Amino acid sequence: MTKSQGSFSAPPQVVTFDGLLSDFDGTIVDSTDAIVKHWHKVGEELGVDPKVILATSHGRRSIDTLQLYDPKRANWEYVSSIEGRIPKDFGSDAVEIPGARYLLSQLDDAGACWGVVTSGTRALIDGWLGVMNLTHPKMLVVAEDVELGKPDPRCYLLGRERLGLEHSSSLVVLEDAPSGIKAGKAAGFKVIALTTTHSLAQLQEAGADWIVEDLRSLSVKGVVDGRIQLEIRDAYQ
Repeated sequence: MTKSQGSFSAPPQVVTFDGLLSDFDGTIVDSTDAIVKHWHKVGEELGVDPKVILATSHGRRSIDTLQLYDPKRANWEYVSSIEGRIPKDFGSDAVEIPGARYLLSQLDDAGACWGVVTSGTRALIDGWLGVMNLTHPKMLVVAEDVELGKPDPRCYLLGRERLGLEHSSSLVVLEDAPSGIKAGKAAGFKVIALTTTHSLAQLQEAGADWIVEDLRSLSVKGVVDGRIQLEIRDAYQ
C-alpha cells in the first residue's frame, strides 16, 4: 500500500488497553532543531561531520551513537552531561507535538496507567519536561535503564514491569521512529505511529498497527476497571 492509495481518514475507533507507553522525542516533543544544533556542537568537539552523526542518531541512544565515533566518550557521565545541556542551551528550539499536552493531561487526570520509554537520558527528559511545563510521567524508562536500546524490546518490557503489568500483553506504544516501532512490536504490544519524523512507508515497513499524523488523533475516552479506553481518529487507511 502506498501513500497515494490511502489517506488519513479512518473513522473513529475506540480500543482498550491495560496500559500506554510513549516514546518522547518526536512523539511528545519535537526537538529536532535543538538536537541538530547539539550534534553540530558535539561533532565539532569530536572532529566528526555532524551530518554523518545525524544520519544515524535519531531514535538511538547517544551512548550508542558515540560508540560509533568516539568510544572513550561513550559513558553515562559524559552522555548525561551533554544531554542535560540541550534543554538549557536550546530550549527555545523545541515545540510540543500537536496534541501532546492535552493527551498527557487526559492520561494523568483519568488516572490511566501510562509512562514514557525514551532513548534519552533522565537529565534530558527532566530538562524538557521542566522547560516546556508538560505533565511529568510517574513512570519513566530512560537510556541508562537498559543494556541495549531500541529496536531491542527490553526498554518497553521494563516499562510494562514498572507499570505493574508484567503479566499483560494488552499495552499500546506511541512511537515516531522505525527502531521504536520494532521495539514495541518485539515486546508483543500494539503500536500507534506518528508521521512526525519518518515517512509513511518507513512506519508501515516497521510494522505499526495504526499510523496517525500526530497526537491530535488520540484522546482518552475513559478509564474503566483500570483499563484505558483510547479513541483513534483519522488514522491512515
